[in-house]
Amino acid sequence: MSECFQSEWSTNEPDVIRRGASVRWVARSKEHSFTSPAKSTHQGLPPFARLVLDVVDSIPVGHVMTYGDIAEYLGQGGPRLVARMMSLYGTEVPWWRVLRADGSCAPEVRDEQLEHLISEGAPMRTAERVDMRVGRWTGNE
Repeated sequence: MSECFQSEWSTNEPDVIRRGASVRWVARSKEHSFTSPAKSTHQGLPPFARLVLDVVDSIPVGHVMTYGDIAEYLGQGGPRLVARMMSLYGTEVPWWRVLRADGSCAPEVRDEQLEHLISEGAPMRTAERVDMRVGRWTGNE
């Protein structure tokens, strides 16, 4: 049985359809899809939180996305809502791969986040910022 829900923030947001471990949605005239791990550890969470964490889980090593990228990729929510879901539920995913729009880390976790990013080979623009032109993952690769 498929679970379908629509964003509660806007009535013209696209539907997100979940069938088993696969997710499909349409955002800004682009169709995106990815397959979550067969045994997702994100069960029992709010639907939007599960989607956010599934996207974060799919970001490859050495690449990053911004909070806004994830919201756009999902076609619902916004950067602040994605950040909220990450702060509440994101400890079991590679949270360090999600950055601010300018490629910087949140001050509260900057040192730990930079350590992870550098060890994974993320392209750095400065000592404290990722080069988003090179390191941004669009989800279509």
